[in-house]
Amino acid sequence: MTKWRRNCWLMNDRLLSLLGLARRAGRLSLGNDPVLSSMEEGKAKLVLVCPDLSQRTLKGIESCAEAFGVPLVTIEQTMDQVSMSLGKRCGVLALNDEGFARKALTLTKTNGEDLII
Repeated sequence: MTKWRRNCWLMNDRLLSLLGLARRAGRLSLGNDPVLSSMEEGKAKLVLVCPDLSQRTLKGIESCAEAFGVPLVTIEQTMDQVSMSLGKRCGVLALNDEGFARKALTLTKTNGEDLII
């Protein structure tokens, strides 16, 4: 895939575009340790994990999200797609803004009735 086609495909993915906007706004935590510290400080409103994340990391993130009462959603984009879009390879993301978190929930096609932010 050429660089132009890859960038065009990424621009059409609305969730990745939203994550890029949140990163530029400073409302996105990328990686395991920043997400954990964001949850401990009470900043994280929504945690997103990629489907190809290791089971050990997923188990740790799930337990912390449950302990701190932060909703956790598995997105359909892989770590490679997220890294091409955001410029950093990571499988765990935390949105630290309620507006971005609400929009991400609608874009992930998750039924928002059971997740209240």
